[in-house]
Amino acid sequence: MSGPLSPKLLRGGLILIDPESGAVQRVISLQYNPETLTRTLQPQATEHSGPFSEPLRLKGPPTETFKLDAEIDATDQLEFPDQHPKTVSSGIHPQLAALETIVYPESDTLIRNNNLLNLGTLEIAPTVAPLTLFVWSKERVVPVRITDFSITEEAFDSVLNPIRAKVSLSLKVLHVGDLGFGDKGGHLYMVYQQRKERLAADAGLGSLASLGLRGLP
Repeated sequence: MSGPLSPKLLRGGLILIDPESGAVQRVISLQYNPETLTRTLQPQATEHSGPFSEPLRLKGPPTETFKLDAEIDATDQLEFPDQHPKTVSSGIHPQLAALETIVYPESDTLIRNNNLLNLGTLEIAPTVAPLTLFVWSKERVVPVRITDFSITEEAFDSVLNPIRAKVSLSLKVLHVGDLGFGDKGGHLYMVYQQRKERLAADAGLGSLASLGLRGLP
C-alpha cells in the first residue's frame, strides 16, 4: 500500500508536437503503465558488395521498435457516477478517440482538400501529421511513428459504450536518418542516443577474467 512517503508513480504516454515549431499540441498519459515493454533493434549493417564484405560498417542507427499493451478501464469512475458524468454518458470513447485520432488526418483538412480537388487543383500534398513522441521515463523521449494499432474492447455498459479495453501499439523509432539533424524530432533522437551512450559508460568495462580468460588467443 502506498503511503505519504511513497515515490510518485510516473506514467508513460505520448506527446504530439508541431513538427516545425516543436510546440506541444496534446499530451496523452496512459491510465495504467503496461507490465511489459517489448523492444526490438535491427542493426543497419552495410550490404555485401565486391570481393570482401565489411561486416563492421554501420549505415546508421538501428531500426528500433516498441510494442506495448495499454489497459483502459472506467470501472472505478462508474462507481461514482455523479463525479464522472462524461464517463457515464460516453464510457471510454474519449480515451480511445484520443489515441485513434493520432493516425487520422484532421477532418477539416480532408474537407479542404476535397474542395480544392473539386476546384481543379492538380496536386494536393499529403497531410502533415503532428510528430508523435513516446515517453517512458526521462531517459526515453523518442520520436515515433505508429505502425500497428489494435483495440480489443472487453466490456460495455447498457448502451454499448466500451468501459474496458486493451490497446496494442507498435511504434517505430524515427532517427536522424528519417528526420534529419535540423529537425526537432532529429534533435530529440540524438538526445536519446547520447543518453544511451552515457548509460553504457556507467555500466563499466568488465574484465577478461570474468569470462575465464587471461587474454585473447
